[in-house]
This record gives sequence, structure tokens and C-alpha cells, in this order.
Amino acid sequence: MDSFSEIVSFGLHSSLRVAHSSFVFSTRLLGILTKLAKGNPNHREIAISLREAFSQLGATYIKLGQFIASAPSLFPIEYVEEMQACLDSVRPVQFREIRSSVERELGGKLESLFHSFEETPLASASIAQVHAAVTKEGLDVVVKVQRPDVYLTLKTDMQILGILTKVLEIIAPEFKKSGLTAMFQEFQTSILQEIDFIQEAKNIEEFESYLLKAKETRARVPRVYHTLSTKKVLTMERFYGVPITDEKGLKQFTDNPRKVLSDALEIWFSSLSNQGFFHADVHAGNLMILKDGSIGFIDFGIVGRISPKIWRGLMLFTQGIGIGEPTLVAKGLVEMDSTDSGVNPTLLAKELDSVFNELESVYVHLTENEMFDESKVNRIMFEMKEIAEKNGLKIPREFALLMKQMLYFDRYVKSMAPEINLFRDSQNFVIGKT
Repeated sequence: MDSFSEIVSFGLHSSLRVAHSSFVFSTRLLGILTKLAKGNPNHREIAISLREAFSQLGATYIKLGQFIASAPSLFPIEYVEEMQACLDSVRPVQFREIRSSVERELGGKLESLFHSFEETPLASASIAQVHAAVTKEGLDVVVKVQRPDVYLTLKTDMQILGILTKVLEIIAPEFKKSGLTAMFQEFQTSILQEIDFIQEAKNIEEFESYLLKAKETRARVPRVYHTLSTKKVLTMERFYGVPITDEKGLKQFTDNPRKVLSDALEIWFSSLSNQGFFHADVHAGNLMILKDGSIGFIDFGIVGRISPKIWRGLMLFTQGIGIGEPTLVAKGLVEMDSTDSGVNPTLLAKELDSVFNELESVYVHLTENEMFDESKVNRIMFEMKEIAEKNGLKIPREFALLMKQMLYFDRYVKSMAPEINLFRDSQNFVIGKT
């Protein structure tokens, strides 16, 4: 807290938030705790109750649901699947509140800061809302504005969740064995980074630095306007183009959509290999082809960082899937583990056989241009985690994020360039060390 007024505001907001959370949890959590205390709980029913509570509480809890949904290597499958319903889309904040936030953060009237500012948001999510605007210099920008009181809400919620974590570990030993405290700490770190728009600006510029260092001219990131940005407001260059998955739209800006996709893959894989840094949320809306034919990477609220060891393991793993060799898949998992546990890859491959067949099935369905079944992938990741842990391995969370991202990329590949085998040929997309 930076001032006495902030401390007072936090105290009042915190009290109201605790009261609201207590009301919601009293109607749902008591039943959940009772089920857990009796032993052999029905985790599917508990997951549904938690998801419903999360939806009511919003903000932090929606993000918590998304965190659970995106981390099948950490959480039981029932919770991972149920939390898929936690969508990061909420009712828009009224414009007068957005105006007030921007004016308070940037220190001036909206009309003195921008030539124009659209009242209707381009997007609204649990953490922030995005509006189109034009600067005084006539530049088209997007302004990402943190939702009012979201920081105070998150701070209060983290305290509540910290207490609940300890209670769950006391009354339900299986949660203690699962490393619930470590998971909570990881979630806390992740979400606090996401609400720090100064950090997001740094992420954008870190990726831009890589592009410059690699002399990469095929891709761009939006310019950050620091004089119109703070920890709670982020003003960026507005990109005009179409999502890279929009084949019809792509043809407006390129006569070779396949090359655009190949270029995007090269850039993403090379940043991962050379810098250990990757955009961890490159879904269709965050990867664009721009009017000048270049590729636009946007929204760097979620990024990942991996060690060279995890990268080497990932390459072995994906090549094993691509050529249908479970022993190579097992070697990749062993390579990714930082504990040097001396696991025998041949024996591990035998135990992974059934999971490997399921993963191959998902890959075949992608090849046949079917819909991406994220819940099935989550189940496979969980099964793989169980087998790996039984063999003394520890799969890093980044692995699950990378695998999901690669499967999304593979979906694009099968639609636009079916001759490419992304898993088998992933190493081919890596440009030499910079």
C-alpha cells in the first residue's frame, strides 16, 4: 500500500469482499468440506460446486478456474475438465468507471489525453477491459484498462485462498500430498504478474528485442506508449488485420497463407529455443496477419519461460509423437525432469503405451480436421502425470502449456498446410541460435 488512503480503502473493500465471499462459500463450501471430511469424496460433484462458486465470485476465482483448467499436470482431472467452463468474459464495466480510472491513472481529463476514446469496449474480461482510442497525435491505439478495485479484490481473495488452502490440507490429506500450497503460490505469482501492465509492457518489449536481435522482419508486436501507460492502464498501437486462422481473410493480405503460418511457427519456436521465452496464449485472436503482410503477436499477459533442459526434452517428446516412437517420448519426459532420478526410459515407455496411443488418436483426429478436444488432451496430460510421478518423475507445468500451444498450432497446420507434420518436424522450425 502506497498511502494511508489506500490502506483505508483496502480495509473497507476487504471487509465487504470477505462478507460476500463468506456468503457464497457458506452456501457451497460447507457442503464441499463435509464431503471431503467423510473420505472417498465424489470429486466430480465437488468440482461442479467449486466452479459455480467461482462464477459467482468473479475476478480472482474465474482466473483460478482458468489456471486449474490450463494445468492438467497439476490438478485432478475432474477439476481440470469442469473448470473449462470458467470463461474469461464478464459484463463490461460502465464507461464512467473506465473514464474515472484512466483519468486518475494518467492524471488528466480524457479529452486532454486522447483525441477520441470509444465508449463501447472491444473486449471485456475479468481483469481488464479494452477500448479503441486515437491519441492527440492522431495514432490509432487500444487502451487496456484494469477493472476498478480488481487489485484490492485480488489481494483480499489471495488472503482468503491462502487460509482455505491450509484448511483443505488439514482435513483432506490427499490435497496435501498433491502439493496444493505450491500450486497456490504459483497461481498467486501468475495472476499478480498478469495485473501488472508494466510487466506486460516489458514482456512485449522483450519479445520485440528478440525480433530485433534475430533481425526478424516478418513479425511485429504493438508499440507501447509509455506516457499513456501505468500499472493499471496500458496503451498500445492498434493492429489492423485478421486472425491467422481466417483463411478467407488471409487472402486479402497474402497470396501464400501457408508461408505466413510457416513463418509464425518459425518465429515462435525460435524464440522458445533461443531465448527460453514464449508467448503462452497464441490463440486465434492473438496471432494476426496485418495489412502490410507481417505477422502480429498481441496480448503478452501470459508468457512462459523454460530452461534449455526442458527445451531438449520437449524436442525429444514431440519427435517421438511425430514418428510414433514411445521410447523417444519417454526419453523426452526424463530429459525434462530436473531431479536426475535415473528413470529407465524403456520401462517408462511400456507404462506410457496406452497414454501414447490416446495421444496419437488426438493427433490423428487433428489430421482429419476434426474439432480440437481440449478435455481429452487434459485427461491425457493427467494420466501422463500420474505415470511419470509413479516412476519418480516431475513434469514441469510449462510442459502442459507448451503441449496445448503446439496442439493449437497443429490444428492450424492441418487446415492450411496438411503436408507438414508439426510434431515430427518441430526442430525444422527453429532458426539457428542468435
